[in-house]
Amino acid sequence: MRNLHPTLLLPLLTLSCGPKDPSATEPKGAAGISSPEEIRTFVEKTEEVLGQLWVVQENAWWNHETDINPETAAVAADVESQVMAAVGAAVAESAHFADVKVDPVTDRKLALMRRSTTLPAPDDDDARAELAGLVTEMPGLYGQGQYCVDDNCRRLEELSDVLAEGKDPEAMLDAWVGWRTVSPPMRPLYERFVELGNAGAVEMGYSDLGVLWRSGYDMPADDFAVEVDRLWGQLAPLYEQLHCYTRAKLSDHYGAEVVPPQGPIPAHMLGNMWAQDWSSLYPLLAPYPDEPAVNITSALEAGPTSAEDMVRYGEKFFTDLGFDPLPESFWERSMLVRPDDREVVCHASAWDPDHDGDLRLKMCIRPTQEDFFVIHHELGHLYYFWEYRGLSPLFQSGAHDGFHEAIGDTLLLSVTPRYLQELGLLETLPDPERAVLNEQMRVALERLAFLPFSIVVDQWRWKVFSGEVTPEQYNAAWWNLRTKLQGIESPVPRSEADFDPGAKYHIPANTPYTRYFLSSVLQFQLHRGLCDVAGFEGDLHTCSIQGNAAAGARYKQMLAMGASQPWPDALEVVTGQRQMDAQAMVDYFAPLMTWLEEQNEGQTCGW
Repeated sequence: MRNLHPTLLLPLLTLSCGPKDPSATEPKGAAGISSPEEIRTFVEKTEEVLGQLWVVQENAWWNHETDINPETAAVAADVESQVMAAVGAAVAESAHFADVKVDPVTDRKLALMRRSTTLPAPDDDDARAELAGLVTEMPGLYGQGQYCVDDNCRRLEELSDVLAEGKDPEAMLDAWVGWRTVSPPMRPLYERFVELGNAGAVEMGYSDLGVLWRSGYDMPADDFAVEVDRLWGQLAPLYEQLHCYTRAKLSDHYGAEVVPPQGPIPAHMLGNMWAQDWSSLYPLLAPYPDEPAVNITSALEAGPTSAEDMVRYGEKFFTDLGFDPLPESFWERSMLVRPDDREVVCHASAWDPDHDGDLRLKMCIRPTQEDFFVIHHELGHLYYFWEYRGLSPLFQSGAHDGFHEAIGDTLLLSVTPRYLQELGLLETLPDPERAVLNEQMRVALERLAFLPFSIVVDQWRWKVFSGEVTPEQYNAAWWNLRTKLQGIESPVPRSEADFDPGAKYHIPANTPYTRYFLSSVLQFQLHRGLCDVAGFEGDLHTCSIQGNAAAGARYKQMLAMGASQPWPDALEVVTGQRQMDAQAMVDYFAPLMTWLEEQNEGQTCGW
């Protein structure tokens, strides 16, 4: 899936190599600071130092992920260790002022500082260095991962293609199992990572790392967990209908011995390495399969379309709304193709290493429809960076992390077949009466199918961090959650010798994942708000804001706020609402829901 590097989530995760003089990198003792003015000065000076350190840390990670070798790994680990020390000092100091009445801006910055990191280190030099090494080594193992049989070695992209093609269940199973051979070496590293991360969280006053993560949403941690459950409750019936229909079609196509007509679906049969995106099943699941599919891959391949051309398509959508073109430095500094001379992390991510408009994309772009959409998503991150770049460092982040993930995907809801035809990527438009259900199915296979997986990843980690799931239960707990929430199961027996969570990038990279669930909710809610701004009247699924200057201006207004205000204030700018609400997503898919219920009549849905 698509995401920011963990050091880009909240820029505060990163502080690092800076001046060694303690007076230059650490605030004076809290005991000597008491007045609101003194606290404001402390925050301003600390924020200035942190801003400089974030730049050092982010550049170190960029260098490592675009050139994986022992030297860049050592630099990144050293920087990470120093970052953790500086963050720990700033967080500890800021906590002393929690009960002091200060001006609203200072109060907001103190709150952000206190919850600034997703990975606090223990206050011990050796433990901090060890933790920094772990969070460098695990993503490196992932990035270099290959499945080799004799002399034939395949990377994740090639293995994923086997699943997406869906031609041979045995080959699909081999690819699925093969990728999961890269993660067992991470297992002992991850166990130690949990111990050290939890120790750091306890020193900050949190019971475990999961509580710290759930505290970053302008609400108590327990309330946030309830909020996630509430939103999923709105969407679960829709997912169950999609699951029921998909299972029946797969069973008919491959046979009941491959996909049983009842119960969970084997994970390798859904066309994606993690069963999180079912888009490749569209030809099988389309309500009107004889209607030509909206698929631009062949047009992109025939172009031929370069990696830069692919990004230009995404840039055009933003500039048509009134956003600025990408800076020239973007084209000079981004990594858009996999280099031949070194190992890299191809997982798509957006960067602004100097936090002042040094926009970069790291991605191994291929001329496919999937990458076309991924690029739009990543540009959403980049334009968010661009719009809030003038804010002070603590405010240079999303309203909450789900907002950052939602920006580009919100606009993708307006990338219609007509727009693709205008770009010259689609020869003919689909039949208007049939197009609605076909397009809804296409979007649902990408976004609706993703919802329960987007909960599983952090639900598993929260249980691991709290100790509810012990190291002896890592893999069993992972599959229990995947079956419970996703309705899928491993196609072969798995044991605790495996470490299947580590086969997903965000686990070794320590990237919180609930943000993607929140993004899925927000993108439809924001889409409705932007459609209202554009003056659209009609069913939500028929709206496109493409080229609408008023909608673009309102969107820019929200992005420019960054994290300077609590997220309900940012949400209200576009939607007029102050609570996240999945009803817009339910309404968007209303035609598909009605059709699915008709198709599933007589079926035993659920698992």
